[in-house]
Amino acid sequence: MMMMLRSLSRPLERCLGVRAGGDALMWHADLKPHASGDFSIAVVQANNCLEDQSQVFTSPFATYVGVYDGHGGPEASRFVNKHLFPFLHKFATEQGGLSADVIKKAFNATEEEFLRLVKRSLSVRPQIASVGSCCLVGAISIDVLYVANLGDSRAVLGRKASGDKENTVVAERLSTDHNVGVEEVRKEVEELHPDDSHIVVYTRGVWRIKGIIQVSRSIGDVYLKKPEFYRDPIFQQFGNPVPLKRSIITAEPSILIRKLKPQDQFLIFASDGLWEQLSDEAAVNIVFKNPRAGIARRLVRATLQEVAKKREMRYSDIKKIKKGIRRHFHDDITVIVIYLDKHRGSFCNKRTKQNAMGCTVAPVDIYSFNADGGDEDLLQKIT
Repeated sequence: MMMMLRSLSRPLERCLGVRAGGDALMWHADLKPHASGDFSIAVVQANNCLEDQSQVFTSPFATYVGVYDGHGGPEASRFVNKHLFPFLHKFATEQGGLSADVIKKAFNATEEEFLRLVKRSLSVRPQIASVGSCCLVGAISIDVLYVANLGDSRAVLGRKASGDKENTVVAERLSTDHNVGVEEVRKEVEELHPDDSHIVVYTRGVWRIKGIIQVSRSIGDVYLKKPEFYRDPIFQQFGNPVPLKRSIITAEPSILIRKLKPQDQFLIFASDGLWEQLSDEAAVNIVFKNPRAGIARRLVRATLQEVAKKREMRYSDIKKIKKGIRRHFHDDITVIVIYLDKHRGSFCNKRTKQNAMGCTVAPVDIYSFNADGGDEDLLQKIT
Protein backbone atom coordinates (compact mmCIF):
# COMPACT_ATOMS: atom_id res chain seq x y z
CA MET A 1 0.00 0.00 0.00
CA MET A 2 2.98 2.35 0.46
CA MET A 3 3.38 2.26 -3.32
CA MET A 4 -0.04 3.87 -3.58
CA LEU A 5 1.12 6.84 -1.49
CA ARG A 6 4.27 7.28 -3.59
CA SER A 7 2.43 6.86 -6.89
CA LEU A 8 -0.03 9.62 -6.11
CA SER A 9 2.82 12.13 -6.25
CA ARG A 10 4.48 10.87 -9.46
CA PRO A 11 3.38 12.83 -12.54
CA LEU A 12 4.51 10.22 -15.08
CA GLU A 13 2.71 7.37 -13.38
CA ARG A 14 -0.46 9.41 -13.12
CA CYS A 15 -0.84 9.58 -16.91
CA LEU A 16 -0.52 5.93 -17.90
CA GLY A 17 -2.97 6.34 -20.73
CA VAL A 18 -3.39 8.10 -24.06
CA ARG A 19 -5.64 10.57 -25.76
CA ALA A 20 -8.34 9.00 -27.91
CA GLY A 21 -7.89 9.53 -31.63
CA GLY A 22 -10.22 12.17 -33.03
CA ASP A 23 -11.32 13.57 -29.66
CA ALA A 24 -8.84 15.94 -28.03
CA LEU A 25 -10.91 15.95 -24.83
CA MET A 26 -10.77 12.17 -24.21
CA TRP A 27 -8.12 10.21 -22.30
CA HIS A 28 -8.08 6.44 -21.75
CA ALA A 29 -6.11 3.43 -20.55
CA ASP A 30 -7.47 0.51 -22.54
CA LEU A 31 -6.52 -2.52 -20.45
CA LYS A 32 -4.39 -2.99 -17.36
CA PRO A 33 -4.09 -5.84 -14.82
CA HIS A 34 -5.39 -5.97 -11.27
CA ALA A 35 -5.46 -8.81 -8.76
CA SER A 36 -8.79 -10.20 -9.98
CA GLY A 37 -8.49 -9.63 -13.73
CA ASP A 38 -8.26 -6.55 -15.95
CA PHE A 39 -9.54 -3.00 -15.81
CA SER A 40 -10.16 -0.21 -18.31
CA ILE A 41 -10.62 3.53 -17.73
CA ALA A 42 -11.72 6.46 -19.90
CA VAL A 43 -12.45 10.13 -19.24
CA VAL A 44 -13.91 12.83 -21.47
CA GLN A 45 -13.86 16.50 -20.49
CA ALA A 46 -16.72 18.93 -21.10
CA ASN A 47 -16.10 21.72 -18.57
CA ASN A 48 -13.42 24.40 -18.88
CA CYS A 49 -11.74 22.72 -15.90
CA LEU A 50 -12.25 18.97 -15.63
CA GLU A 51 -14.40 18.43 -12.54
CA ASP A 52 -14.30 14.61 -12.69
CA GLN A 53 -11.28 12.99 -11.03
CA SER A 54 -10.59 9.26 -10.83
CA GLN A 55 -8.04 6.65 -9.76
CA VAL A 56 -7.44 2.90 -9.58
CA PHE A 57 -4.96 1.44 -7.09
CA THR A 58 -3.98 -2.20 -7.56
CA SER A 59 -1.92 -4.62 -5.49
CA PRO A 60 -1.70 -8.45 -5.50
CA PHE A 61 -4.21 -8.51 -2.65
CA ALA A 62 -6.64 -5.64 -3.23
CA THR A 63 -8.07 -3.27 -5.81
CA TYR A 64 -9.37 0.23 -5.01
CA VAL A 65 -11.45 2.34 -7.40
CA GLY A 66 -12.39 6.00 -6.99
CA VAL A 67 -14.65 8.25 -9.09
CA TYR A 68 -15.08 11.81 -7.83
CA ASP A 69 -17.50 14.09 -9.67
CA GLY A 70 -16.97 17.69 -8.61
CA HIS A 71 -19.44 20.57 -8.84
CA GLY A 72 -18.96 24.31 -8.48
CA GLY A 73 -15.31 23.83 -9.48
CA PRO A 74 -12.61 21.13 -9.47
CA GLU A 75 -11.03 21.83 -6.07
CA ALA A 76 -13.04 19.32 -4.00
CA SER A 77 -12.74 16.40 -6.43
CA ARG A 78 -8.99 17.01 -6.77
CA PHE A 79 -8.68 17.15 -2.97
CA VAL A 80 -10.53 13.85 -2.56
CA ASN A 81 -8.35 12.29 -5.27
CA LYS A 82 -5.24 13.09 -3.22
CA HIS A 83 -6.47 12.36 0.30
CA LEU A 84 -9.14 9.64 0.43
CA PHE A 85 -7.02 6.59 -0.49
CA PRO A 86 -4.22 7.49 1.95
CA PHE A 87 -6.84 7.78 4.70
CA LEU A 88 -8.27 4.39 3.71
CA HIS A 89 -4.77 2.92 3.94
CA LYS A 90 -4.10 4.56 7.32
CA PHE A 91 -7.30 3.36 9.00
CA ALA A 92 -7.21 -0.11 7.41
CA THR A 93 -3.65 -0.55 8.75
CA GLU A 94 -4.68 0.61 12.21
CA GLN A 95 -7.74 -1.64 12.35
CA GLY A 96 -6.25 -4.73 10.70
CA GLY A 97 -8.10 -4.59 7.41
CA LEU A 98 -10.90 -3.01 5.45
CA SER A 99 -14.37 -2.62 6.97
CA ALA A 100 -17.41 -0.36 6.83
CA ASP A 101 -16.04 1.49 9.87
CA VAL A 102 -12.69 2.07 8.12
CA ILE A 103 -14.47 3.47 5.06
CA LYS A 104 -16.66 5.80 7.14
CA LYS A 105 -13.61 7.07 9.03
CA ALA A 106 -11.77 7.74 5.75
CA PHE A 107 -14.72 9.66 4.30
CA ASN A 108 -15.12 11.66 7.50
CA ALA A 109 -11.39 12.46 7.71
CA THR A 110 -11.40 13.64 4.08
CA GLU A 111 -14.41 15.85 4.77
CA GLU A 112 -12.80 17.32 7.89
CA GLU A 113 -9.51 18.01 6.10
CA PHE A 114 -11.33 19.76 3.28
CA LEU A 115 -13.25 21.83 5.84
CA ARG A 116 -9.94 22.92 7.36
CA LEU A 117 -8.70 23.89 3.92
CA VAL A 118 -11.84 25.97 3.33
CA LYS A 119 -11.43 27.77 6.66
CA ARG A 120 -7.79 28.62 5.90
CA SER A 121 -8.53 29.82 2.37
CA LEU A 122 -11.85 31.65 2.74
CA SER A 123 -10.34 35.13 2.74
CA VAL A 124 -8.39 34.44 -0.48
CA ARG A 125 -10.88 32.26 -2.34
CA PRO A 126 -14.34 32.55 -0.72
CA GLN A 127 -16.05 30.55 -3.47
CA ILE A 128 -14.30 27.39 -2.25
CA ALA A 129 -17.01 27.19 0.45
CA SER A 130 -19.50 26.36 -2.32
CA VAL A 131 -17.36 23.72 -4.08
CA GLY A 132 -18.18 20.04 -3.54
CA SER A 133 -17.76 16.57 -4.96
CA CYS A 134 -19.69 13.35 -5.27
CA CYS A 135 -17.57 10.42 -4.13
CA LEU A 136 -17.84 6.80 -5.33
CA VAL A 137 -15.38 4.21 -4.01
CA GLY A 138 -15.10 0.51 -4.70
CA ALA A 139 -12.72 -1.90 -2.96
CA ILE A 140 -12.12 -5.59 -3.60
CA SER A 141 -10.32 -7.29 -0.74
CA ILE A 142 -9.89 -11.05 -1.11
CA ASP A 143 -13.43 -12.11 -2.21
CA VAL A 144 -15.35 -9.21 -0.67
CA LEU A 145 -16.55 -6.11 -2.51
CA TYR A 146 -17.14 -2.81 -0.73
CA VAL A 147 -18.98 0.05 -2.44
CA ALA A 148 -19.28 3.43 -0.72
CA ASN A 149 -21.05 6.42 -2.21
CA LEU A 150 -21.93 10.07 -1.77
CA GLY A 151 -23.95 11.70 -4.54
CA ASP A 152 -25.10 10.31 -7.87
CA SER A 153 -22.10 8.58 -9.42
CA ARG A 154 -23.00 4.92 -9.72
CA ALA A 155 -21.59 1.40 -9.46
CA VAL A 156 -23.28 -1.38 -11.43
CA LEU A 157 -22.48 -5.10 -11.44
CA GLY A 158 -22.81 -7.28 -14.52
CA ARG A 159 -23.55 -10.90 -13.59
CA LYS A 160 -24.46 -13.98 -15.57
CA ALA A 161 -28.16 -14.82 -15.57
CA SER A 162 -29.16 -18.21 -14.20
CA GLY A 163 -31.37 -20.93 -15.65
CA ASP A 164 -32.36 -20.70 -19.31
CA LYS A 165 -30.70 -17.32 -19.76
CA GLU A 166 -27.10 -18.35 -19.10
CA ASN A 167 -25.80 -16.47 -22.16
CA THR A 168 -27.23 -13.17 -20.97
CA VAL A 169 -26.06 -10.73 -18.33
CA VAL A 170 -28.08 -9.01 -15.62
CA ALA A 171 -27.42 -5.48 -14.35
CA GLU A 172 -27.41 -5.07 -10.57
CA ARG A 173 -27.07 -1.57 -9.15
CA LEU A 174 -24.77 -1.54 -6.14
CA SER A 175 -24.86 2.12 -5.09
CA THR A 176 -27.57 4.54 -4.04
CA ASP A 177 -28.17 7.70 -6.07
CA HIS A 178 -28.30 10.50 -3.49
CA ASN A 179 -30.17 12.81 -5.83
CA VAL A 180 -33.47 14.49 -4.91
CA GLY A 181 -34.69 13.72 -8.42
CA VAL A 182 -35.28 10.26 -6.90
CA GLU A 183 -38.59 10.36 -5.00
CA GLU A 184 -37.30 8.23 -2.13
CA VAL A 185 -34.32 10.56 -1.59
CA ARG A 186 -36.57 13.62 -1.85
CA LYS A 187 -38.84 12.23 0.88
CA GLU A 188 -35.82 11.42 3.04
CA VAL A 189 -34.64 15.04 2.87
CA GLU A 190 -38.13 16.39 3.54
CA GLU A 191 -38.52 14.13 6.59
CA LEU A 192 -35.22 15.41 7.99
CA HIS A 193 -36.49 19.01 7.70
CA PRO A 194 -40.19 18.95 8.70
CA ASP A 195 -40.04 22.65 9.67
CA ASP A 196 -38.99 23.75 6.16
CA SER A 197 -41.70 23.43 3.53
CA HIS A 198 -39.27 24.63 0.84
CA ILE A 199 -36.35 22.34 1.63
CA VAL A 200 -36.76 20.77 -1.84
CA VAL A 201 -38.13 22.80 -4.75
CA TYR A 202 -38.60 22.15 -8.45
CA THR A 203 -36.57 24.71 -10.41
CA ARG A 204 -34.85 24.89 -13.80
CA GLY A 205 -36.35 21.58 -14.82
CA VAL A 206 -35.18 19.45 -11.85
CA TRP A 207 -35.68 19.00 -8.12
CA ARG A 208 -33.06 20.82 -5.99
CA ILE A 209 -32.39 21.21 -2.28
CA LYS A 210 -33.18 24.87 -1.46
CA GLY A 211 -33.32 25.42 -5.20
CA ILE A 212 -29.53 25.03 -5.36
CA ILE A 213 -28.17 21.48 -5.44
CA GLN A 214 -29.48 18.12 -6.64
CA VAL A 215 -27.33 15.78 -4.55
CA SER A 216 -28.10 15.29 -0.87
CA ARG A 217 -24.64 13.94 0.09
CA SER A 218 -21.16 15.11 -0.86
CA ILE A 219 -17.67 16.04 0.24
CA GLY A 220 -17.44 19.82 0.59
CA ASP A 221 -20.36 22.19 -0.13
CA VAL A 222 -19.42 23.63 3.24
CA TYR A 223 -21.81 26.58 3.05
CA LEU A 224 -24.71 24.11 2.97
CA LYS A 225 -23.40 22.25 6.02
CA LYS A 226 -22.03 24.91 8.37
CA PRO A 227 -24.28 27.91 9.20
CA GLU A 228 -21.25 30.02 10.15
CA PHE A 229 -20.10 30.08 6.54
CA TYR A 230 -23.25 31.57 5.09
CA ARG A 231 -23.11 34.22 7.83
CA ASP A 232 -19.49 35.11 7.03
CA PRO A 233 -19.32 38.60 5.43
CA ILE A 234 -16.60 37.43 3.02
CA PHE A 235 -18.78 34.64 1.68
CA GLN A 236 -21.85 36.89 1.56
CA GLN A 237 -19.97 39.17 -0.80
CA PHE A 238 -19.31 36.23 -3.08
CA GLY A 239 -22.79 34.77 -3.41
CA ASN A 240 -26.36 34.72 -2.18
CA PRO A 241 -26.43 33.42 1.40
CA VAL A 242 -28.70 30.50 2.26
CA PRO A 243 -30.21 30.90 5.74
CA LEU A 244 -29.44 27.66 7.54
CA LYS A 245 -30.58 26.40 10.91
CA ARG A 246 -28.56 23.20 10.43
CA SER A 247 -26.81 21.20 7.73
CA ILE A 248 -29.01 20.44 4.72
CA ILE A 249 -26.66 17.90 3.12
CA THR A 250 -24.30 15.34 4.63
CA ALA A 251 -21.04 13.47 4.04
CA GLU A 252 -22.29 10.16 5.49
CA PRO A 253 -21.71 7.50 2.78
CA SER A 254 -24.01 4.65 1.85
CA ILE A 255 -21.98 1.44 2.09
CA LEU A 256 -22.67 -1.94 0.51
CA ILE A 257 -20.66 -5.06 1.38
CA ARG A 258 -21.04 -8.08 -0.91
CA LYS A 259 -19.22 -11.38 -1.20
CA LEU A 260 -18.27 -11.88 -4.84
CA LYS A 261 -19.76 -14.93 -6.55
CA PRO A 262 -18.69 -17.04 -9.57
CA GLN A 263 -21.45 -15.53 -11.74
CA ASP A 264 -20.21 -11.98 -11.14
CA GLN A 265 -18.56 -10.85 -14.39
CA PHE A 266 -17.55 -7.20 -14.10
CA LEU A 267 -18.17 -3.87 -12.38
CA ILE A 268 -18.85 -0.46 -13.95
CA PHE A 269 -18.01 2.64 -11.90
CA ALA A 270 -19.03 5.89 -13.60
CA SER A 271 -19.94 9.50 -12.94
CA ASP A 272 -23.48 10.62 -13.70
CA GLY A 273 -22.32 12.00 -17.05
CA LEU A 274 -22.65 8.42 -18.31
CA TRP A 275 -25.78 7.42 -16.41
CA GLU A 276 -27.70 10.48 -17.65
CA GLN A 277 -27.49 8.95 -21.13
CA LEU A 278 -27.25 5.16 -20.64
CA SER A 279 -29.37 2.84 -18.50
CA ASP A 280 -27.72 0.30 -16.22
CA GLU A 281 -28.83 -2.47 -18.58
CA ALA A 282 -27.54 -0.74 -21.71
CA ALA A 283 -24.11 -0.15 -20.18
CA VAL A 284 -23.83 -3.73 -18.90
CA ASN A 285 -24.81 -5.17 -22.29
CA ILE A 286 -22.16 -3.09 -24.07
CA VAL A 287 -19.47 -4.45 -21.75
CA PHE A 288 -20.77 -8.03 -22.04
CA LYS A 289 -20.95 -8.07 -25.85
CA ASN A 290 -17.67 -6.36 -26.73
CA PRO A 291 -13.92 -7.05 -26.43
CA ARG A 292 -12.18 -6.01 -23.24
CA ALA A 293 -9.50 -3.76 -24.69
CA GLY A 294 -10.84 -0.21 -24.75
CA ILE A 295 -14.19 -1.13 -23.20
CA ALA A 296 -14.34 2.01 -21.01
CA ARG A 297 -13.64 4.14 -24.08
CA ARG A 298 -16.40 2.27 -25.93
CA LEU A 299 -18.86 3.12 -23.13
CA VAL A 300 -17.91 6.79 -23.32
CA ARG A 301 -18.37 6.79 -27.08
CA ALA A 302 -21.78 5.11 -26.73
CA THR A 303 -22.72 7.87 -24.28
CA LEU A 304 -21.62 10.60 -26.69
CA GLN A 305 -23.51 8.92 -29.53
CA GLU A 306 -26.65 9.15 -27.39
CA VAL A 307 -25.94 12.83 -26.78
CA ALA A 308 -25.54 13.40 -30.52
CA LYS A 309 -28.71 11.47 -31.30
CA LYS A 310 -30.79 13.55 -28.86
CA ARG A 311 -29.45 16.76 -30.42
CA GLU A 312 -29.95 15.44 -33.96
CA MET A 313 -26.23 15.78 -34.56
CA ARG A 314 -23.46 13.47 -35.68
CA TYR A 315 -21.02 12.02 -33.16
CA SER A 316 -18.17 13.46 -35.24
CA ASP A 317 -19.64 16.94 -34.66
CA ILE A 318 -19.72 16.46 -30.88
CA LYS A 319 -16.01 15.61 -30.88
CA LYS A 320 -15.17 18.94 -32.51
CA ILE A 321 -16.82 21.07 -29.80
CA LYS A 322 -14.35 22.79 -27.46
CA LYS A 323 -14.27 22.46 -23.69
CA GLY A 324 -16.58 24.83 -21.84
CA ILE A 325 -18.96 25.08 -24.78
CA ARG A 326 -19.17 21.30 -24.75
CA ARG A 327 -20.71 21.40 -21.26
CA HIS A 328 -23.92 22.64 -22.92
CA PHE A 329 -24.13 19.23 -24.62
CA HIS A 330 -22.92 16.80 -21.96
CA ASP A 331 -21.19 16.60 -18.58
CA ASP A 332 -17.66 15.42 -17.83
CA ILE A 333 -17.73 11.61 -18.08
CA THR A 334 -15.59 9.08 -16.22
CA VAL A 335 -15.91 5.30 -16.68
CA ILE A 336 -13.93 2.51 -15.02
CA VAL A 337 -14.67 -1.14 -15.86
CA ILE A 338 -13.30 -3.83 -13.52
CA TYR A 339 -13.36 -7.46 -14.72
CA LEU A 340 -13.74 -10.15 -12.06
CA ASP A 341 -11.98 -13.19 -13.55
CA LYS A 342 -10.57 -14.60 -10.34
CA HIS A 343 -13.98 -14.75 -8.70
CA ARG A 344 -15.39 -16.73 -11.62
CA GLY A 345 -12.87 -19.51 -10.97
CA SER A 346 -10.49 -18.49 -13.79
CA PHE A 347 -6.78 -19.12 -13.34
CA CYS A 348 -5.01 -15.96 -12.16
CA ASN A 349 -1.35 -16.65 -12.91
CA LYS A 350 1.69 -15.43 -11.03
CA ARG A 351 2.71 -13.01 -13.77
CA THR A 352 -0.67 -11.24 -13.60
CA LYS A 353 -0.31 -10.81 -9.85
CA GLN A 354 3.20 -9.44 -10.22
CA ASN A 355 1.98 -6.90 -12.77
CA ALA A 356 -1.02 -5.92 -10.68
CA MET A 357 0.79 -3.39 -8.47
CA GLY A 358 0.35 0.25 -9.36
CA CYS A 359 -1.76 3.38 -9.27
CA THR A 360 -3.48 4.81 -12.34
CA VAL A 361 -4.80 8.35 -12.00
CA ALA A 362 -6.47 10.18 -14.86
CA PRO A 363 -4.90 13.55 -15.77
CA VAL A 364 -6.16 16.53 -13.81
CA ASP A 365 -7.09 18.24 -17.07
CA ILE A 366 -7.48 16.27 -20.32
CA TYR A 367 -7.04 19.27 -22.56
CA SER A 368 -3.65 20.25 -21.16
CA PHE A 369 -2.76 16.60 -20.47
CA ASN A 370 -1.24 17.89 -17.24
CA ALA A 371 -1.32 15.59 -14.24
CA ASP A 372 0.03 17.92 -11.56
CA GLY A 373 0.79 21.45 -12.69
CA GLY A 374 -2.81 22.60 -13.04
CA ASP A 375 -3.61 21.24 -9.60
CA GLU A 376 -0.73 23.10 -8.00
CA ASP A 377 -1.59 26.34 -9.79
CA LEU A 378 -5.23 26.10 -8.79
CA LEU A 379 -4.60 25.39 -5.11
CA GLN A 380 -1.37 27.36 -4.62
CA LYS A 381 -3.09 30.35 -3.03
CA ILE A 382 -5.30 28.36 -0.71
CA THR A 383 -2.77 25.88 0.71
